[in-house]
Amino acid sequence: MQLHRTSSTSYALLLALLFVATAVPLCAQAKAKDLVAPEAAATKDIAQGEVVIRSYHMEEAKRDIDFALYVPTGNDAKTPAPLVVLLHGLGSNPKQVIGYDGIVEQAEQRGYVVVAPYGYNERGWYGSRGKGKEGAFFGNAKDPDNLGDLSERDVFHVLAIVEKELRIDAKRRFLMGHSMGGAGAVYLGATRKGMWAGLAPLAPALGGPMDLLQQLGKTPVYVVMGDKDRLVPVATVRKWVEEMKRLEVPLTYEEIAGGDHVRVITQNEEMVGRVFDFFDDAGEKATADEPKKEAGGRTKAKPADGESSSGKD
Repeated sequence: MQLHRTSSTSYALLLALLFVATAVPLCAQAKAKDLVAPEAAATKDIAQGEVVIRSYHMEEAKRDIDFALYVPTGNDAKTPAPLVVLLHGLGSNPKQVIGYDGIVEQAEQRGYVVVAPYGYNERGWYGSRGKGKEGAFFGNAKDPDNLGDLSERDVFHVLAIVEKELRIDAKRRFLMGHSMGGAGAVYLGATRKGMWAGLAPLAPALGGPMDLLQQLGKTPVYVVMGDKDRLVPVATVRKWVEEMKRLEVPLTYEEIAGGDHVRVITQNEEMVGRVFDFFDDAGEKATADEPKKEAGGRTKAKPADGESSSGKD
């Protein structure tokens, strides 16, 4: 994908802003092979009510990869919990993104599990810019040639670990990301259509052909942008939003007057609360749309459009 042009000064500013502003206190269907869980370190007695940093061995990369996990107080094996997969921005990391104002608080209040994968490293782009590492603000000389592929795989390895260890409601999986992570949320949301109950790209660093959006189908999307963002042009995101509308993607677009690229996302509890409201609503709809069980445990098919549930005119 071709990212919008950004000067080296803007890139340095982006990295500085991300590290300063996020240094907050630590308080199509997926293929079967994507969801085979590697073994994670410290799998027993998962702490509740606090962010924990864990790691697992990524065999494809021959190294251990960190991820951040928050399990709300009272989580149990009897009740399937909703899950938010949270993707960090360029130059950031799982610990920082899960520390954004409101993330943990909303998850605790509403009973959501939140997991933040690394995406291999700080600049992997989660596959949204291709399987390699070519392009501005992508890989560097020390990164593997398949950086984009490893970044994407890491997300699904971590998802598999969480779903192996905790009882997650497969009808209430959500994907949320900031900047680079917002682009990743759109990409992984489109290429794994049907896997997610909703997507929340925040100040997404979108670029390149918009054909990808055709794969979103009816996946609900909540886009947030500041209209004074100096790093991701709001005009670019507006074009993507208009294309989603044209394609009739279920869309909520929030444009924040005077909002920048960082603090309007990282320090905005009210906005995060609205995103979780969106998750709640999307999850309720996904659950309501689930086929009902007939007597004997058989699944009752939903009626086709224009057909009554009784099958009669």
